Amino acid sequence: MSEPRPADDEYAMRIALDQAHNAWLVGEVPVGAVIVRRGADGMQVIATGYNRPITEHDPTAHAEIVALRHAAQLLGNYRLPECELYVTLEPCAMCAMALMHARFKRVVFGARDPKTGAAGSVVNLFEQAQLNHHTELEGGVLAHECGAVLREFFAERRERYRQRRQAVDGAAAVDDLDIPTGEATEIGGALPPN
Repeated sequence: MSEPRPADDEYAMRIALDQAHNAWLVGEVPVGAVIVRRGADGMQVIATGYNRPITEHDPTAHAEIVALRHAAQLLGNYRLPECELYVTLEPCAMCAMALMHARFKRVVFGARDPKTGAAGSVVNLFEQAQLNHHTELEGGVLAHECGAVLREFFAERRERYRQRRQAVDGAAAVDDLDIPTGEATEIGGALPPN
């Protein structure tokens, strides 16, 4: 079995980034994941996934879990000790524990998550000596690109929200005008007196 190489890591993370863009297209937070297995022939993609909690009404439908479910079904086993997962955002506690229960060999993530990251940002579940399985962990692969997708998504979302607020505030301001009904006003002219 070949050892991971930076070029392989970047290749797999770019697949995860493509999955993140799929999430964005359906209105989900753009996080993508890919599961690979290395063999004599190199790296084989087993499954992919992207965030779907909103579209599937499932709080567990994170990119990692979606990919994990696909891989387990395809390989016919819930334990995936020869597999590696690449994800664009540091796993949360739920995903970290699922990956360890599945006995993943390695987890590689792109951007850190300072709010819910369970691979070192908030807590590092992967380094808990008491747990019966230990997964190799690597962070920061294409971190800039992975973080940029998230920043752009949230900037776009904030701008849409701002525009909706302005439209609502503008509509409220028009409703506040005391325009007499049944009277015509000239375009560009003054409003008739009340």
